[in-house]
Amino acid sequence: MSDLRRPDARPLYAQVEAILNERIVSGAWTSGQALPAEPELAHELGVSPGTLRRALSGLERRHLIERRQGRGTYVARHTSRAALGQFFRVRTLDGRPADPESFITRVTTGPATEEEAARLALPPGAEVYRVDRSRRLDGAPRIAERISLPAALFPGLNLPIAPDQLGAEIYVHYQSAHGITVVRSEEVLSAAAATEEDAAVLGIPLGTPMLVIERVTFDAARRPVEMRVSRLDTRAHRYAVELT
Repeated sequence: MSDLRRPDARPLYAQVEAILNERIVSGAWTSGQALPAEPELAHELGVSPGTLRRALSGLERRHLIERRQGRGTYVARHTSRAALGQFFRVRTLDGRPADPESFITRVTTGPATEEEAARLALPPGAEVYRVDRSRRLDGAPRIAERISLPAALFPGLNLPIAPDQLGAEIYVHYQSAHGITVVRSEEVLSAAAATEEDAAVLGIPLGTPMLVIERVTFDAARRPVEMRVSRLDTRAHRYAVELT
Protein backbone atom coordinates (compact mmCIF):
# COMPACT_ATOMS: atom_id res chain seq x y z
CA MET A 1 0.00 0.00 0.00
CA SER A 2 1.17 3.51 -0.72
CA ASP A 3 2.74 5.51 2.09
CA LEU A 4 2.37 9.29 2.19
CA ARG A 5 5.68 9.55 4.03
CA ARG A 6 7.64 8.29 1.03
CA PRO A 7 8.86 10.70 -1.65
CA ASP A 8 6.32 10.89 -4.46
CA ALA A 9 6.16 13.37 -7.32
CA ARG A 10 2.38 13.15 -7.61
CA PRO A 11 0.13 15.79 -6.02
CA LEU A 12 -0.95 14.87 -2.50
CA TYR A 13 -4.59 14.33 -3.47
CA ALA A 14 -3.48 11.85 -6.17
CA GLN A 15 -1.42 9.94 -3.61
CA VAL A 16 -4.42 9.80 -1.27
CA GLU A 17 -6.64 8.63 -4.13
CA ALA A 18 -4.15 5.84 -4.87
CA ILE A 19 -4.23 4.71 -1.23
CA LEU A 20 -8.02 4.63 -1.14
CA ASN A 21 -8.13 2.92 -4.53
CA GLU A 22 -5.85 0.19 -3.20
CA ARG A 23 -8.16 -0.42 -0.25
CA ILE A 24 -10.98 -1.12 -2.71
CA VAL A 25 -8.85 -3.24 -5.03
CA SER A 26 -7.46 -5.33 -2.16
CA GLY A 27 -10.89 -5.98 -0.70
CA ALA A 28 -10.16 -4.10 2.51
CA TRP A 29 -13.24 -2.09 1.57
CA THR A 30 -15.85 -4.26 -0.11
CA SER A 31 -18.71 -3.50 -2.49
CA GLY A 32 -21.48 -1.61 -0.69
CA GLN A 33 -19.39 -0.91 2.42
CA ALA A 34 -19.56 2.52 4.03
CA LEU A 35 -16.29 4.45 4.13
CA PRO A 36 -15.18 6.02 7.41
CA ALA A 37 -16.45 9.55 7.99
CA GLU A 38 -14.40 12.15 6.14
CA PRO A 39 -12.94 13.82 9.29
CA GLU A 40 -11.87 10.41 10.59
CA LEU A 41 -10.33 9.40 7.27
CA ALA A 42 -8.53 12.72 6.82
CA HIS A 43 -7.09 12.41 10.34
CA GLU A 44 -5.97 8.83 9.73
CA LEU A 45 -4.14 9.83 6.54
CA GLY A 46 -2.78 13.08 7.97
CA VAL A 47 -4.24 15.29 5.22
CA SER A 48 -6.62 18.23 5.10
CA PRO A 49 -10.35 17.72 4.51
CA GLY A 50 -9.99 19.51 1.17
CA THR A 51 -7.28 17.11 -0.01
CA LEU A 52 -9.37 14.13 1.04
CA ARG A 53 -12.47 15.44 -0.73
CA ARG A 54 -10.50 15.95 -3.93
CA ALA A 55 -9.24 12.36 -3.73
CA LEU A 56 -12.78 11.08 -3.14
CA SER A 57 -14.03 13.07 -6.12
CA GLY A 58 -11.50 11.23 -8.28
CA LEU A 59 -12.82 7.88 -7.09
CA GLU A 60 -16.38 9.02 -7.68
CA ARG A 61 -15.61 10.06 -11.26
CA ARG A 62 -14.26 6.56 -11.86
CA HIS A 63 -17.45 5.05 -10.38
CA LEU A 64 -15.59 3.38 -7.51
CA ILE A 65 -17.54 5.12 -4.76
CA GLU A 66 -20.92 6.75 -4.47
CA ARG A 67 -22.00 9.54 -2.17
CA ARG A 68 -25.48 9.23 -0.67
CA GLN A 69 -26.97 12.47 0.54
CA GLY A 70 -27.20 12.48 4.33
CA ARG A 71 -25.98 8.88 4.59
CA GLY A 72 -22.26 8.98 3.78
CA THR A 73 -19.94 7.56 1.15
CA TYR A 74 -19.98 3.91 0.03
CA VAL A 75 -17.94 1.61 -2.17
CA ALA A 76 -19.95 1.46 -5.38
CA ARG A 77 -21.93 -1.67 -6.10
CA HIS A 78 -22.70 -2.51 -9.71
CA THR A 79 -26.36 -3.00 -10.52
CA SER A 80 -27.66 -4.10 -13.89
CA ARG A 81 -29.28 -0.70 -14.44
CA ALA A 82 -26.17 1.28 -13.46
CA ALA A 83 -23.83 -0.91 -15.50
CA LEU A 84 -26.05 -0.68 -18.56
CA GLY A 85 -26.23 3.08 -18.21
CA GLN A 86 -22.46 3.35 -18.02
CA PHE A 87 -21.35 0.77 -20.60
CA PHE A 88 -24.23 -0.05 -22.99
CA ARG A 89 -24.54 2.54 -25.78
CA VAL A 90 -27.04 0.98 -28.18
CA ARG A 91 -30.10 3.08 -29.06
CA THR A 92 -33.17 2.61 -31.23
CA LEU A 93 -33.49 4.64 -34.41
CA ASP A 94 -35.57 7.23 -32.53
CA GLY A 95 -32.89 7.60 -29.84
CA ARG A 96 -34.47 5.49 -27.10
CA PRO A 97 -32.04 3.45 -24.96
CA ALA A 98 -32.29 -0.22 -25.86
CA ASP A 99 -32.93 -2.65 -23.00
CA PRO A 100 -31.12 -5.93 -23.68
CA GLU A 101 -31.88 -9.46 -22.58
CA SER A 102 -28.77 -11.64 -22.56
CA PHE A 103 -28.58 -15.37 -23.22
CA ILE A 104 -25.42 -17.39 -22.61
CA THR A 105 -25.02 -20.05 -25.26
CA ARG A 106 -21.75 -21.61 -24.11
CA VAL A 107 -18.62 -21.15 -22.01
CA THR A 108 -15.39 -22.73 -23.23
CA THR A 109 -11.77 -22.61 -22.14
CA GLY A 110 -8.45 -22.73 -23.98
CA PRO A 111 -5.06 -21.08 -24.46
CA ALA A 112 -5.16 -17.39 -25.33
CA THR A 113 -4.75 -16.45 -28.96
CA GLU A 114 -2.11 -13.88 -29.84
CA GLU A 115 -4.75 -11.16 -29.93
CA GLU A 116 -6.28 -12.18 -26.59
CA ALA A 117 -2.85 -12.35 -24.95
CA ALA A 118 -1.91 -8.91 -26.29
CA ARG A 119 -5.14 -7.19 -25.33
CA LEU A 120 -5.43 -8.83 -21.92
CA ALA A 121 -1.70 -8.48 -21.10
CA LEU A 122 -1.33 -12.24 -20.68
CA PRO A 123 1.69 -14.47 -21.23
CA PRO A 124 1.54 -16.63 -24.38
CA GLY A 125 -0.69 -19.65 -23.89
CA ALA A 126 -2.35 -18.40 -20.70
CA GLU A 127 -5.75 -19.95 -20.15
CA VAL A 128 -8.83 -17.90 -21.01
CA TYR A 129 -12.55 -18.47 -20.74
CA ARG A 130 -14.70 -17.58 -23.73
CA VAL A 131 -18.33 -16.69 -23.12
CA ASP A 132 -20.59 -16.71 -26.18
CA ARG A 133 -23.95 -15.03 -25.86
CA SER A 134 -26.72 -13.39 -27.85
CA ARG A 135 -28.57 -10.26 -26.77
CA ARG A 136 -32.18 -9.51 -27.59
CA LEU A 137 -33.30 -5.93 -28.09
CA ASP A 138 -37.05 -5.32 -27.99
CA GLY A 139 -37.56 -9.07 -28.07
CA ALA A 140 -35.49 -9.78 -31.19
CA PRO A 141 -31.91 -11.13 -31.32
CA ARG A 142 -29.71 -8.23 -32.43
CA ILE A 143 -26.23 -8.73 -30.94
CA ALA A 144 -23.84 -11.68 -31.07
CA GLU A 145 -20.95 -11.51 -28.62
CA ARG A 146 -17.81 -13.34 -27.64
CA ILE A 147 -16.24 -12.36 -24.31
CA SER A 148 -12.71 -13.50 -23.44
CA LEU A 149 -11.62 -13.50 -19.78
CA PRO A 150 -8.33 -14.39 -18.05
CA ALA A 151 -9.07 -17.68 -16.29
CA ALA A 152 -6.81 -16.74 -13.37
CA LEU A 153 -9.09 -13.81 -12.50
CA PHE A 154 -12.38 -15.71 -12.87
CA PRO A 155 -11.97 -19.12 -11.19
CA GLY A 156 -14.86 -21.50 -11.71
CA LEU A 157 -16.36 -19.73 -14.69
CA ASN A 158 -15.88 -22.81 -16.87
CA LEU A 159 -18.28 -24.87 -14.74
CA PRO A 160 -21.68 -25.75 -16.24
CA ILE A 161 -23.85 -22.64 -15.90
CA ALA A 162 -27.51 -21.84 -16.25
CA PRO A 163 -28.33 -19.28 -18.95
CA ASP A 164 -29.24 -16.67 -16.34
CA GLN A 165 -26.30 -17.27 -13.96
CA LEU A 166 -24.27 -14.39 -15.34
CA GLY A 167 -27.26 -12.07 -15.23
CA ALA A 168 -28.55 -9.50 -17.67
CA GLU A 169 -25.42 -7.42 -17.10
CA ILE A 170 -22.30 -9.51 -16.77
CA TYR A 171 -20.32 -6.79 -14.94
CA VAL A 172 -22.56 -7.30 -11.90
CA HIS A 173 -21.48 -10.95 -11.85
CA TYR A 174 -17.81 -9.99 -12.17
CA GLN A 175 -18.09 -7.87 -9.04
CA SER A 176 -20.34 -10.04 -6.90
CA ALA A 177 -18.78 -13.43 -7.71
CA HIS A 178 -15.15 -12.54 -8.46
CA GLY A 179 -14.47 -9.18 -6.81
CA ILE A 180 -13.69 -7.58 -10.19
CA THR A 181 -15.08 -4.04 -10.51
CA VAL A 182 -15.07 -2.77 -14.08
CA VAL A 183 -14.49 0.98 -14.21
CA ARG A 184 -13.39 1.79 -17.76
CA SER A 185 -13.51 0.49 -21.30
CA GLU A 186 -11.73 1.20 -24.57
CA GLU A 187 -13.57 0.50 -27.82
CA VAL A 188 -12.84 0.36 -31.52
CA LEU A 189 -15.76 0.39 -33.98
CA SER A 190 -15.84 -0.94 -37.53
CA ALA A 191 -18.39 -2.00 -40.15
CA ALA A 192 -18.89 -5.52 -41.48
CA ALA A 193 -21.38 -7.73 -43.27
CA ALA A 194 -23.12 -10.56 -41.44
CA THR A 195 -21.26 -13.85 -41.66
CA GLU A 196 -22.84 -17.28 -41.76
CA GLU A 197 -22.34 -17.51 -38.00
CA ASP A 198 -24.04 -14.13 -37.46
CA ALA A 199 -26.92 -15.26 -39.66
CA ALA A 200 -27.32 -18.48 -37.68
CA VAL A 201 -27.12 -16.85 -34.23
CA LEU A 202 -29.29 -13.83 -34.97
CA GLY A 203 -31.57 -15.23 -37.65
CA ILE A 204 -30.68 -12.50 -40.14
CA PRO A 205 -29.86 -12.58 -43.85
CA LEU A 206 -26.26 -13.22 -44.85
CA GLY A 207 -24.57 -9.90 -45.60
CA THR A 208 -26.78 -7.79 -43.31
CA PRO A 209 -24.92 -4.57 -42.28
CA MET A 210 -23.27 -5.06 -38.89
CA LEU A 211 -21.43 -2.82 -36.47
CA VAL A 212 -18.43 -4.54 -34.87
CA ILE A 213 -17.56 -3.23 -31.39
CA GLU A 214 -14.21 -4.41 -30.04
CA ARG A 215 -13.87 -3.63 -26.35
CA VAL A 216 -11.23 -4.06 -23.67
CA THR A 217 -12.35 -3.31 -20.11
CA PHE A 218 -10.24 -2.43 -17.10
CA ASP A 219 -10.82 -2.92 -13.39
CA ALA A 220 -10.07 -0.65 -10.45
CA ALA A 221 -6.47 -1.85 -10.44
CA ARG A 222 -6.20 -0.72 -14.08
CA ARG A 223 -5.78 -4.31 -15.27
CA PRO A 224 -7.35 -5.40 -18.56
CA VAL A 225 -9.90 -7.97 -17.41
CA GLU A 226 -12.14 -8.52 -20.43
CA MET A 227 -11.89 -8.56 -24.21
CA ARG A 228 -15.23 -8.43 -25.98
CA VAL A 229 -16.30 -8.47 -29.62
CA SER A 230 -19.94 -7.51 -30.18
CA ARG A 231 -21.60 -7.70 -33.59
CA LEU A 232 -24.72 -5.51 -33.80
CA ASP A 233 -27.45 -5.76 -36.45
CA THR A 234 -27.79 -2.09 -37.43
CA ARG A 235 -31.12 -2.24 -39.25
CA ALA A 236 -33.08 -1.06 -36.18
CA HIS A 237 -30.40 0.17 -33.80
CA ARG A 238 -27.47 2.55 -33.60
CA TYR A 239 -24.48 3.05 -31.32
CA ALA A 240 -24.62 6.43 -29.57
CA VAL A 241 -21.85 8.22 -27.66
CA GLU A 242 -22.18 11.53 -25.84
CA LEU A 243 -19.03 13.66 -25.94
CA THR A 244 -18.52 16.26 -23.22
